Amino acid sequence: SMAAAGAAEVAQALSRPLSCLQEPDCGRAARLRALEAIRAELQERPLSGTVVQEVFGAQLVRPLARCLAGDAAERCRELALQLLCHGLSHGDRPGEALPVLLPALAQRLCPPQGFEPSEELRLGLVQLLSLLLQRCGASLAPYLSDVIRILQATLLDHYAEVRRESCRCAVACAQAMPEHFHMQSESLIKPLMQTISHQHYRVRVDVIQATGAVIQFGNGKSVDDVLSHLAQRLFDEIPKVRHAVTTVIGEWLLHLRDRYSYFHKLIPLLLGSFTDEIPENTKLAWTYWEKIGLQWEKENEEDLKDKLDFSVSPSHYPKGVTRPGLGCRELVSRNLSKILPGLCHDITDWVESTRIKASQLLYTLLLHAEDHITQHMELLLRTLYQACLDEESDVVKNCVKAAELIGMFVSPKVSLRLILSAFGKTPKPSCIMVLTAVIRGSPKEILQPHLTDLGNTLSQAGVCQRSEEVFYMEQLLCCVQALIEVCQEDCKEISLQLMKVLVTIMAIPCSQHLKEK
Repeated sequence: SMAAAGAAEVAQALSRPLSCLQEPDCGRAARLRALEAIRAELQERPLSGTVVQEVFGAQLVRPLARCLAGDAAERCRELALQLLCHGLSHGDRPGEALPVLLPALAQRLCPPQGFEPSEELRLGLVQLLSLLLQRCGASLAPYLSDVIRILQATLLDHYAEVRRESCRCAVACAQAMPEHFHMQSESLIKPLMQTISHQHYRVRVDVIQATGAVIQFGNGKSVDDVLSHLAQRLFDEIPKVRHAVTTVIGEWLLHLRDRYSYFHKLIPLLLGSFTDEIPENTKLAWTYWEKIGLQWEKENEEDLKDKLDFSVSPSHYPKGVTRPGLGCRELVSRNLSKILPGLCHDITDWVESTRIKASQLLYTLLLHAEDHITQHMELLLRTLYQACLDEESDVVKNCVKAAELIGMFVSPKVSLRLILSAFGKTPKPSCIMVLTAVIRGSPKEILQPHLTDLGNTLSQAGVCQRSEEVFYMEQLLCCVQALIEVCQEDCKEISLQLMKVLVTIMAIPCSQHLKEK
């Protein structure tokens, strides 16, 4: 055949440079000449894939791999690498080179024995691994532990580009052989997490994407080892990094095999992106969330039958806010008891950015939970009383918005009883702030039966004469103002009590602006 004849001719031409390379005392210059001659034969004439494969597999792979792994001259290693890449890209059976090439790569890239001193060559070696994964796919399965060992080293390379290429390799490896990969995926988690806060943002983005694939196609249990690192990256100052986290979390919530057991851990991270300052990131999070809600509805159709038939919109709803779909609301309601304790802890954390993020998330969760908030009222109120005293005004603003949702969704029989019982102990100004917000969120006709109780409590000496502190009196005045704005003419039944409170505020010696209000 033509191919055989072609191959024989090329083999003939290669025999001299090859025998030169094999000689133990062949000097650097001679080795370079030999490699250049091989390159001229291979790359400068148009050879078919079959011919390249014949020559490459039979004659070239071993000497080139030997040169790559052990030649003292950097230029020789570089040429050997180029020729190997050429053979693998153009030959038609690249898988045959695996038994020779993987050990050579491991020898050059894995400690203790191997360390390629040249950065560019280390990058080239990892690119060679990428090429093998791309061309050979699942036939690399027998060498998986070599690949993992190489990546454990190269993911922590000093050269950022090597780390980035290693991340891409990890993704290719996970996708090429998921059923083998999940046995060993955990070994990549530690090096990935050691490089997730690298100073170059592009490395951070690549690490986050790699982590997504390694866990999606690998062992889902690793979610627990990476969550706190990913949560930290939602505070990254580079929008692209936050975007990558949102994508990974969204993909896991849709496709992770064990996603049902991780809903309560992943949902807060996705919903946390609703308040990203970059509109594109917010939109991405919402798009994922809508898909996740719809998918969950489909998967739980039986369970939801009654709700789908009778899902009436609540008669009162925050103005200008779109109500999330049933699946989204159910997902939050069913996981709220697992999410809230950690979140309430974060709202009172010592790091300001954590408190702000947690307070934004609280609002989003309550908006989804609607009347399911009721069974969590005690924990919620305790947290709000503390958080409304925060010196960071954003935390207070978000907590007040959250408390307004309590007024909107929770029966005042429950909410007012709990809040007013806190007035029995020494009322903090923050208790009054929360009460004010609940009143503002409540529909007029629902408050009406509770007005007498409210008026009596506010006008008790223990409440309205408790303190001359201006901040306290200001909150008291806001509360009266909220009652009058929401309940309008219904307030006539407590006009005496309200007047008592107002006169008490006017009697405070130190504050002119309160008197005028």
